[in-house]
This record gives sequence, C-alpha cells and structure tokens, in this order.
Amino acid sequence: MGKLNTKSDYILTIIQCSIKSSPDEFQKWIKDRASKYVFELKEENTISYEWHLSDDNKDATLVEAFVDSDAAVQRFKNHAESPIASEVLEHVNITSVYCFGNAKHDLVDMLSAWGAKIQSHYCGFNHR
Repeated sequence: MGKLNTKSDYILTIIQCSIKSSPDEFQKWIKDRASKYVFELKEENTISYEWHLSDDNKDATLVEAFVDSDAAVQRFKNHAESPIASEVLEHVNITSVYCFGNAKHDLVDMLSAWGAKIQSHYCGFNHR
C-alpha cells in the first residue's frame, strides 16, 4: 500500500473528442483498430489506454496512464510513427487535452502543441 503525500511520477492524460464518423464506425475503429494496435505495441510503462463514450455517442474521451513522463513521451512518439496517427482525425475532432502529473519538458512541449492544460502532482496517495 502506498504512503500519503509522497512524490509521484505517475502521468495521466485525458484527450476529449467530438466524434465525426458514425457511432458504429467509430466504435469499430477504437476497438478493433486503435486499441488493438496500441495493445500489441506492449509498451511496458503504459499502464492503461481506455476509451469512454457519451451516452449519445457524440463525444469520446481517451484516458491513458503511465508510470512516468518518459513513458508518456514514448507513447506519443509511437503514436506519431504509427499507421493509426493519420486515421484519428478522420474519426474525431480533439476538443481538449489534459495532462496530470510531473511532466518533464519534452512531454510539456509535445502536449503544448495541442493546447494541453497541464497540472503538476501536488499531494495524495496511490495504492498501486
């Protein structure tokens, strides 16, 4: 079990999107293409990659968790080099990007290009 108010390297990113493609097409793409591709990369320092959908299927949120800033940078570099990178904007408009945790300068620079809102870890606990 973790301790209270210790330094954390954990990074959480949240990417909110409006869906452009049909709900069925989008759901098939995130399940059978995007999630499958990222899963098969076997990035050992990526903790999770999870899509969430609004009840009306007009909005989607991608939540990713990483052991540290370097892992997040690697995930975004892998994405930029992947075949799915060119497909993303066929399916969604990115409406907001958030990053929570102690992001290093290279991650801040990457996410700033998307207008990300970045907040540093302050306190709390993690039982992971």
